[in-house]
Amino acid sequence: MDLFTKAAELGIQTGFHDGQGQWHTTGEAALKLILDAMPVRTPHRFVESPVVVRAGEGARTVLNEAATFPLSWKILDGVKVIAEGTTEGREITWPRDLPAGVHRLRLIDAKKFPDEAPFIVAPSKAFPGEFDRSWILAVQLYGVRSERNWGIGDFTDLQDLIKLAASMGAGGVGLNPLHALFDDRPAECSPYSPNSRLFLNPLYIDVEALPEYAANDSGDTLSRLRDSKFVDYPDIAAAKSKGMRAAFEAFYADPTSGRQKAFAAFRAERAPLLTRFACFEVLRHQHQTAWWDWPSEWLLPDDATCDAFRAGPDGKEVTYIEYVQWNADLQLKACFDLTTKLGMPVGLYLDVAVGVQSGGFDAWNEQIAISRHLSVGAPPDALQPAGQNWGLAGFNAAGLEVQGFAPFKDMLRASMRYAGAVRLDHVLGLNRLYVVPHGYDADNGAYVKMPLEALLAVTAQESVANRCVVIGEDLGTVPDGFRDHLASWGIWSYLVMMFERDERYAFRGVDYYQPNALVTFNTHDLPTYAGWRSLYDLQLKRSLGIDPGESDDARRYALQMLGEALRAQGINTEDFYAVAHFLARTRTRLLAVALEDLLGVIDQPNIPGTINEHPNWRQRLPATVETMATSIDRDALHIATADRSSSALT
Repeated sequence: MDLFTKAAELGIQTGFHDGQGQWHTTGEAALKLILDAMPVRTPHRFVESPVVVRAGEGARTVLNEAATFPLSWKILDGVKVIAEGTTEGREITWPRDLPAGVHRLRLIDAKKFPDEAPFIVAPSKAFPGEFDRSWILAVQLYGVRSERNWGIGDFTDLQDLIKLAASMGAGGVGLNPLHALFDDRPAECSPYSPNSRLFLNPLYIDVEALPEYAANDSGDTLSRLRDSKFVDYPDIAAAKSKGMRAAFEAFYADPTSGRQKAFAAFRAERAPLLTRFACFEVLRHQHQTAWWDWPSEWLLPDDATCDAFRAGPDGKEVTYIEYVQWNADLQLKACFDLTTKLGMPVGLYLDVAVGVQSGGFDAWNEQIAISRHLSVGAPPDALQPAGQNWGLAGFNAAGLEVQGFAPFKDMLRASMRYAGAVRLDHVLGLNRLYVVPHGYDADNGAYVKMPLEALLAVTAQESVANRCVVIGEDLGTVPDGFRDHLASWGIWSYLVMMFERDERYAFRGVDYYQPNALVTFNTHDLPTYAGWRSLYDLQLKRSLGIDPGESDDARRYALQMLGEALRAQGINTEDFYAVAHFLARTRTRLLAVALEDLLGVIDQPNIPGTINEHPNWRQRLPATVETMATSIDRDALHIATADRSSSALT
């Protein structure tokens, strides 16, 4: 069998159209590496893909031509048979009362040939939310200033922001990803390049709030960090590590303290993943090499080996990692609980990165489901003629199916743990992922088909179980019908006003925006309103040698079109509050208002395509949480968002 035939059987598209409509065929060498990176999976004999049934709805599956009859089938939950039957025809109608879950379907035809596939029973739709129309305050948490933090926004600052947002009528607070990064490489600060999506970044812990913490003599250092223009990640990480280790020593030295019981309960609840993560971090610190170069006993995660490691000389260090994660979890939970206490119908809105770093915990822990030899990206288009390689490893279809989609469920569950809404970055990746083998340029990748229906079913399961709205970041070129299909599963769209313009580049009116969506003026990868209006972003990108893709005249025309759109709604000013007022009038159920825009920040949080040329993910806000209330025009904001406040469903 040649490479291209084998690739087609595995759902790998061996070519693609670029932004100019030109066809590219993936090179044979690159294609072979992509094939080699995929786990071995026996093709299904009688069904095309995992079977998905929506609870309470009738569902039928048409069997492949290979099936002979009579054919018997069983649906199993573990070893328990929950339904079984026999069919004489090529179509099976499934029972309507099957329990929710990810089960296994086993089939045997008249020739005694077997087949097996996941059988997923899911809610008919994802959780719809318990509010009509609301708005959230969107914040880059790391950039928050306060009179007491250590140079980076933390979970105590988040509590203050929640109180501020609630006082202004917001239904919640939206945050950048809080995923665990690499604690020994703090300068690698992009929240979208995580070590693990299952655990939290300890830099957001308020160290002084730890019950075991005792103040030390680092006052001058902390004062300097608080006054710094940018987040000084290396020095902050050093200061916080010192403080957390001192607190841990006090905790560890008192095994009879009341907190020990709660810590043990947390460890038991999050096992075995927490133990694996803690062991991985200790080993990573010790070896200082990629995990695939570790001793053979650690090349694959093993719970018995982890338990033995934890019981050995390194056990205290393992316990320290667990202690840090426990306190991060407690402090984020306190924020979540505060939103509930204040009656905020959305609560926390958290962002979920599209992939993980290949050298991190998730890639080690899920070597079947995550392809570490491949990077997720995008093919060449008008904005990026060379294509994009994001340097992140993503899930693969075969590995997820073999494991009953458990790795995907674990990731969703961790993300939704304290969230009333989550945004899935690059949701098109649930349908297909563009992957590039390591060592190759971004234009020599291929699209790999993903089990969309199964992933949406699992997403609906976790959404309902965690009472969490799911928003799919569906920007860019989207296949026909894709957004409608997401909507049929209750997945909301993500609408950015800067992109919502018609054929003459006029901004679309308020009636254009559909209800089940989050709407925002911009994103972290786009200019702030002040930067956009002043053309600062165009000047900055040109100074960095980047083509902004827009001329000054085109921007001035856009400003003119914005003014027309606002005046069509009777809004006669053109500041950011006017834009917020316009967006608040749309039918969308959720509006995100960026704190940078309320404070008039000119520079954007991140410029894609840059690393050190721009202070990405390091910029701090001009006002502290203590002074924000007077830095924001609350009357203008109240007028803009009045019809979205106090919007919990009754």
